Amino acid sequence: MPTSEVLCVILGGGRGSRLWPLTAARAKPAVPIGGKYRLIDIPLSNCLNSGMDRIAVLTQFNSASLNRHVAQTYHFDLFNKGWVQVLAAEQTSDVSGWYQGTADAVRKQLGEILSADPEHVLILAGDHLYRMNYSEMLEDHREHDADITVAVKPVSREEAPRFGILQRGSEGFITDFVEKPKTTAALRPFECAGDPSLPFLASMGIYLFRTPVLVELLASDHVDFGKHILPAAIRSHRIFTHSFHGYWEDIGTIRSFYEANLLLTRADPPFRFHDPESPVYTHPRFLPGCRIYDVDLNEVLLADGCFLEGARIDHSLIGHRSVICTDVEMSDTVMMGADYYESEAPGRPAGAPPIGIGPGTRIRGAIVDKNARIGHNVRIEPFPLRSDVDGPCWSVRDGIVVVPKNAIVPDGTVIAPP
Repeated sequence: MPTSEVLCVILGGGRGSRLWPLTAARAKPAVPIGGKYRLIDIPLSNCLNSGMDRIAVLTQFNSASLNRHVAQTYHFDLFNKGWVQVLAAEQTSDVSGWYQGTADAVRKQLGEILSADPEHVLILAGDHLYRMNYSEMLEDHREHDADITVAVKPVSREEAPRFGILQRGSEGFITDFVEKPKTTAALRPFECAGDPSLPFLASMGIYLFRTPVLVELLASDHVDFGKHILPAAIRSHRIFTHSFHGYWEDIGTIRSFYEANLLLTRADPPFRFHDPESPVYTHPRFLPGCRIYDVDLNEVLLADGCFLEGARIDHSLIGHRSVICTDVEMSDTVMMGADYYESEAPGRPAGAPPIGIGPGTRIRGAIVDKNARIGHNVRIEPFPLRSDVDGPCWSVRDGIVVVPKNAIVPDGTVIAPP
């Protein structure tokens, strides 16, 4: 199935407030995941593995590191006509103001999108974890002569209020749609026969449009695809559903980010970054192998270039260039690593510990962002579920302690419930 007439548009996301403080200095799609990747690597890799190599990434908030990562990683040689282009929010003679929603972002970049002269436009989110062959979705789209095709997956009753929920007719076309229904009464008409544990069909936020249809629908003042464009288009356009049954996670909150990372440490994780036919690409760092001395590791995903000595680590993900010193105990923790080693650091603040985890520290149930400096004999413990607290060099979101990027946690600090 030819894919050269598809332009992929990846939405860089808004302020990412539900992922704060991980998004305090970076866009959502630039948040690290899996020890060595970034969230944006997922949709970009899916596009390339699907044979779709004309890609635009729409960015807005805190986009510097995202723009740099895309520019350094996704460039093609002279013999490949594909490209990955960053389209940042900007003011022009025709457009002013920030993106107001997913549809508004695409509307404000419609001139650039149409300049690529695509037959179809594939709209993707930049903060989901999954592996999908979009060419199969394109095949469904063409075969059923659809104006729009939406990727869908079954979800449980508990999950349904987080998503757009839809009804599907016998031929596979959407007959009704509701965005994030909060009440049992709103959900009841959308319950499907089949697996009683997954009684609802949810939109995955993946939309394939015929280009003239996209232009027509964006002529309105609607600002969001899920809330406005799809419900308005159901009565006037043919909206087909492409079913997906693999692993898919919307990394929209600190809790979902934390749990998705820790699932990767399992012996049989639900998502594997390595697949010989559909690999996940990222920026190559050319780091050395890890050095490990007298360390007890159990259920740990360890990235490249780490130095570990005399520590005990259980059920944790350790990012590249991580340094963990003697007598450290760590469990149920996501440590993102560092952008550089201490010897390469731009300069240590006066009195600050080195980058990494200092001797005698105990960490449980936390996220440690990049370049964090955690001193000697620090203790970090999880808080009760749904706890939100802000400290001087840390935050708690939904009970998970987050040590932000570049944070300094002094020797002897205790971060624990009162």
